[in-house]
Amino acid sequence: MPKHEFSVDMACEGCSNAVTRVLNKLGGVQFDIDLPNKKVCIDSEHSVDTLLETLGKTGKAVSYLGPK
Repeated sequence: MPKHEFSVDMACEGCSNAVTRVLNKLGGVQFDIDLPNKKVCIDSEHSVDTLLETLGKTGKAVSYLGPK
C-alpha cells in the first residue's frame, strides 16, 4: 500500500482524536499520528486528494509532505 505523509496542525490529544475519527470513518487506511511533530503517516490506496479532503474535515490546516 502506498504510504503518504501529511502535516496537520494538531496542538493536543483532542486534535489527534479528530484525525483518528475522520480516517476511521473513511476506512481502508492504516495510519500513525506523530503529535509532537504534527505529522500523520497514512498507508492507503485512496488518492492523495481524498486523504487531504478527509483530513481537512478536522478543520485543521493540512498539507501533503509527500510519499514516505
